[in-house]
Amino acid sequence: MNDRQTPSPRTHLALQQPARAWFETLQGRICAAFEAIEDMATFAGGEPGRFVASPWRRPHEAGEDGGGGEMRVMRGRVFEKVGVNVSTVWGEFSADFAAQIPGAAADRRFWASGISLVAHMRSPRVPAVHMNTRLIVTTEGWFAGGADITPAYPESEAAQADAAAFHARLRAACDSFDPSYYPRFKDWCDRYFYLPHRGEARGLGGIFYDHLRSGDADADFAFTRAVGEAFLAAYPEIVRQRMHESWTKAEREHLLVRRGRYVEFNLLYDRGTLFGLKTGGNIEAILMSLPPEVRWP
Repeated sequence: MNDRQTPSPRTHLALQQPARAWFETLQGRICAAFEAIEDMATFAGGEPGRFVASPWRRPHEAGEDGGGGEMRVMRGRVFEKVGVNVSTVWGEFSADFAAQIPGAAADRRFWASGISLVAHMRSPRVPAVHMNTRLIVTTEGWFAGGADITPAYPESEAAQADAAAFHARLRAACDSFDPSYYPRFKDWCDRYFYLPHRGEARGLGGIFYDHLRSGDADADFAFTRAVGEAFLAAYPEIVRQRMHESWTKAEREHLLVRRGRYVEFNLLYDRGTLFGLKTGGNIEAILMSLPPEVRWP
């Protein structure tokens, strides 16, 4: 792909292709780890789930190539629905959206690459999870992303233990770069993944960061890779520990109601959803985060 460059600082331009390669490699590693979990689910009937890949292309405003990506979705025995998407797109923001993006008001050209993952689990004992990281380049350049965990019963002892393990991995990744990162990004996550119309958090949090420009683009990229590695170390282990636990029909119904909170947040408040829609992204990939089955009381 002949990626169209934008007038960003040279440091971020130099990281475009390494970042894209990292996101694509991480996608493959996560999909392999999740398929291995499906193979372990000997307690469940049927065949183990496998990811189905759907490449897509984004038309450019002037009819030129505007990039694209690959959506991978698996519906399995443990993962009721999980999507792991990567994309690398470029073009120009609309005038109204450019006014909201750093560095785009005077020059609307952009380049963006990233990975986005959402897993909705069949068992109410296994928490749902979200992770995404990305590089965005306008006349400025920055990294962004995070990960958060959403159990069906957030007050339960098991959910608290899972969240503690998940946060510990993320904190270690943050602390290896800057001791201020974890408290800042945890608080940002708590504030971001909040449903004001319900007055409640979506789940038990994690970290969230945006517009990360520390002054050392290579370090910011290394931190973004560390977030991906922390997720890969933390979440599959939680799934392996919880997926064999039995659950009741009532617990399953409760899970479906809790999923409604996920839908409400992603459709009303999620920045990634808005960014994808405003930049002509693949609709199915953008809405991949929605669960396959949900209830409202």
